Formats: sequence, C-alpha cells, structure tokens
Amino acid sequence: MNQLEDQAQLDVIKQNKDALLILFGGAHCGVCQTIKPQIYDKFSTKFPDLEMVYIDCEQLQETCAQHGVFSLPVVQVFFMGQKFIEKVRGFSLLELEQEINKTYEKMNS
Repeated sequence: MNQLEDQAQLDVIKQNKDALLILFGGAHCGVCQTIKPQIYDKFSTKFPDLEMVYIDCEQLQETCAQHGVFSLPVVQVFFMGQKFIEKVRGFSLLELEQEINKTYEKMNS
C-alpha cells in the first residue's frame, strides 16, 4: 500500500485507476496501523485491479479535510472515479470486503 505525499498524486491515481481504495489514517492511530497491513494482505490478492493507497492525516490535514475525513480510520473506495463505499471508525473488514466484491465483480465482468 503506497503512502501518498500530496493531493496531486491522489488526483493522478483517481484519473488512471478504475478501482481505488484509500485508507485515511495517522501514525498515532493504533487501529489505523493495525488494519493497514490487514487490508493490503486481504484485498491485494482478491482484488488485483484495486489500487490501494494510504494517506497520513497528520501530515496531509488539508487533503483529509477536502475528503471529509475528520476522524480515523476512514476507508473510501472509488470505482470509475466515483465514491461507492465509505467506512468510518469502527467497521468490519469482512463487511468491507463483501461490499467491494459486489461492485468489483460487476466492473470486471
């Protein structure tokens, strides 16, 4: 999972990738640091076309605010540039996987 350094990087990825998962987190967010490798390990094999990126909201506060992220962790999933899924704070990775799978299968069929 690549860590983004600025909004411009995110804009390029949104334009060039049909499926994108963004994890908004922070270095001092224990939950964020715990789920980051779990999301990557679980989803990178199952959804090979899903680009996954991490944004550290402690470093990129303005980018996080532009995306309506004011608490952590937040996962946003985009398909064809449109936000389809948003999970905030307490959420199940299994539920997230099932929701991604519904749209991902339609997109790749």
